Amino acid sequence: MNNNRDLSQEAQNRVEQVLQVYDTEARYRKFHCSCLAQTVTGLAIAMSVFHLYTAWAGPLVTLKHRALHTAVITALVFLLYPFSHKSPKGKLPVIDAIFALLAMASGLYVIAFYNDIVLRAGMPNKTDLLFALITLLLVLEGGRRIAGKELTVLAVAFLAYAYFGRYMPGFLMHRGYSIKDILDYMYLTTEGIFGIPIGVSSTYIILFILFGAFLDKSGMGQFFNDLAMALAGGSRGGPAKVAVVSSGLMGSINGSAVANVVTTGCFTIPLMKKVGYRPEFAGAVEAAASVGGQILPPVMGAAAFIMAESLGIPYVKIALAAAVPALLYYLGVIVMVHLRACKRGLRGVPKEEIPQISQVLKSRGHLIMPLIVLVYLLIKGYTPIYAAFYSIVATVIVGFLKKETRMSWRDVLKALENGARMTLSVAMSCAIVGVIVGVATLTGFGLKLASVILFVGQGNLMLTLVFAMIACLILGMGLPSIPAYIITATMAAPALSKLGIEPLVSHMFVFYFGMLANLTPPVALAAFAGAGIAGSDPARTGFQAVKLALAGFIVPYIFVYSPSLMLLNTTLFNAIVVTATAMVGVVALAAAVEGYLLTVLNPLGRLMLFCGSLCLIKPGIWTDFIGILAITLVIVWQKIEARRSSRATGPKTA
Repeated sequence: MNNNRDLSQEAQNRVEQVLQVYDTEARYRKFHCSCLAQTVTGLAIAMSVFHLYTAWAGPLVTLKHRALHTAVITALVFLLYPFSHKSPKGKLPVIDAIFALLAMASGLYVIAFYNDIVLRAGMPNKTDLLFALITLLLVLEGGRRIAGKELTVLAVAFLAYAYFGRYMPGFLMHRGYSIKDILDYMYLTTEGIFGIPIGVSSTYIILFILFGAFLDKSGMGQFFNDLAMALAGGSRGGPAKVAVVSSGLMGSINGSAVANVVTTGCFTIPLMKKVGYRPEFAGAVEAAASVGGQILPPVMGAAAFIMAESLGIPYVKIALAAAVPALLYYLGVIVMVHLRACKRGLRGVPKEEIPQISQVLKSRGHLIMPLIVLVYLLIKGYTPIYAAFYSIVATVIVGFLKKETRMSWRDVLKALENGARMTLSVAMSCAIVGVIVGVATLTGFGLKLASVILFVGQGNLMLTLVFAMIACLILGMGLPSIPAYIITATMAAPALSKLGIEPLVSHMFVFYFGMLANLTPPVALAAFAGAGIAGSDPARTGFQAVKLALAGFIVPYIFVYSPSLMLLNTTLFNAIVVTATAMVGVVALAAAVEGYLLTVLNPLGRLMLFCGSLCLIKPGIWTDFIGILAITLVIVWQKIEARRSSRATGPKTA
């Protein structure tokens, strides 16, 4: 179709190198022994089939279900991921095979002796404690291998805090817990390793990752790229807009910002560079668009379902609440991309290289049906598990409608395997997060941190929001979006709730900044991955990504001060007014940052636009009036300048 779509071997090697550097998930073994490879494939497929079956027939008893899920993912991690990036990747060391067997044994022990464990509640025997210690150590090491050392170090610090709490100073002090108490709590209850995070992983997350894997096998990724190219490819800076649209859509489904940057970016970033965007800007656009997918309904990278589980409210309410803020985020990115293209006089992709919309819809348009099925079932009140299962079934059925999207049995098995593999990083992170959340619950650390944030903020809402934002950006560094949300919701959201902010608003606020940590230097994994594809400086790409995502740093403050933006407790008229003023503010902010509106802005014009956009953050008649007045004055000023320039130089082509 388009020669640009066919990645050369050199480009594929580049993608592989970037993934190896920035995505620990990609550092897996590729066995020379076919027997080992088949064993891993069989275990991964069996895991996916098990979760599909329990989605249809109902899960096991909670502790059994979570223990088996954790056992299999931990075993797969030790089979697939070496001790370090320097370790050989073609064979399986004996020690890792032993670790994998121990991981399976730890889960089977809970299942086999479940009744005895329940009867011994609070009084574990030596065998219980031995398996608890083995499981805890394996989870920490497995998480280090696939999710990076940051999360493991944090978990170890929390475990140390649980034990040494009696020696801590000031507000950090607690009575302290013995090793026996800690192991019991972490392994034999549903509060530690087998807590809510791994519970969500074993029900919602794996099913939606499987859904994404089946969509990918059916060709949904290419459909999104082709559709975005057909819609926006020919406009000014078209490839950048294609990146924003396609990466946002794929990011919402697959839930992995770094993987999305690399898989989508290997197509969009070279195109952006080709039409004239600088490498660091091209990498930043892809990073900002991919990360934003985590806040974009309907799937939100599965975070919406965790939020629903944590808050005990319907998924539909969360999706509706997230819709307008997510659109504002993408409006900010799109406007900045467009203004950069206008400022630099960039063109779009040549017409002959752009697919026809009718042809795209004719060949792959039917692939949108599974998403429609998903949204319909969720709106009708069915559980996310039920909706995900039947959306996967719909994907297979719909794929058969066209030859180019039809999946063979080999494709179905590959989707099952890929789904299990893609779950490993998030699931292991959830297991470790369960340790962190468990210690926070056991020691009351979450409430203590909330008190500190409130104390430092001195009861002032704006100051408290700023400190909560900083805490979330730090806690979310280097983490996948789902574990980042769980940690920030546990540690920072209670502080906001104590100031009277609605729980959903508090959770959405911390989720935004936990997610944006993937763009914020010094640990901006998504931006660094984009830099790897673009061949640009990682730090400069990170700062460019922050500029592009600036609306994402502002929008959470808007919906805290005015929940109407999240369609909460409001009238239709008020929601429209708040959304409209927020849109104007986002556009003004983008223009102020980029330094261009109708023509190049001078420093005073940029300052007026910036102040005007900030005035629109806090709803109110006077702040809105001042903001709109400032923006209007700049627009009038710009039009006058544009006419003067036109008269002086004559008409210009676009």
